[in-house]
Amino acid sequence: MPITDKFFAINIRKYLALGDDLEAGEPALVKLLSGFSCPKNPDVERFLKKSAIEFAKKNQSVTYLVFSKENGEMLGYFTLALKPLTVRGETISNTVKRKLLRISELDEKSDTYTMSAYLIAQLGKNYVDDRHKEIAGKELIELAWMVIENAQYMLGGMVTFLEAENEEKLLSFYRDNRFSQFDTRQTSGTDEPHELIQLLRLL
Repeated sequence: MPITDKFFAINIRKYLALGDDLEAGEPALVKLLSGFSCPKNPDVERFLKKSAIEFAKKNQSVTYLVFSKENGEMLGYFTLALKPLTVRGETISNTVKRKLLRISELDEKSDTYTMSAYLIAQLGKNYVDDRHKEIAGKELIELAWMVIENAQYMLGGMVTFLEAENEEKLLSFYRDNRFSQFDTRQTSGTDEPHELIQLLRLL
């Protein structure tokens, strides 16, 4: 069964465009988001409830809510953004280098490729009433990928990337979905700094 027969994704800007409409505007969106729970990853839940709306208003990122076509329940979400990305040549194959040359600026001195890339910033399933069992992580990625492919068709670009905690189960999941590690990054901010694994996939 095609994934579009099972699920659909809604850009939260569709709610925001309706302003203060209690039934379908921002108040309805806030209420909908309050019913999301992801105990396995509190950061994913916190972002959706505390930051997703503000980030969309500021054009920093756009969040898509994923629903079941069968019962209309919200099963999860993903957040996408456009970000500058720098890739060190030593971390990628010659084949990838040749492809990146088409859409990036090469600094030969530092052997780095700098470009605009699509970022999958957040990805999470809704654990309320066991709804997370109704959608696989692979299906959530596929829905995000469909949106990215549409953006690429209209705007161009070639690279999608994401950042993940250094946990083998998680990294294995992304490798199974055709992402490959190219670097690491140290976090900064109020939380204790730690290392994130950076992975990319070419369109």
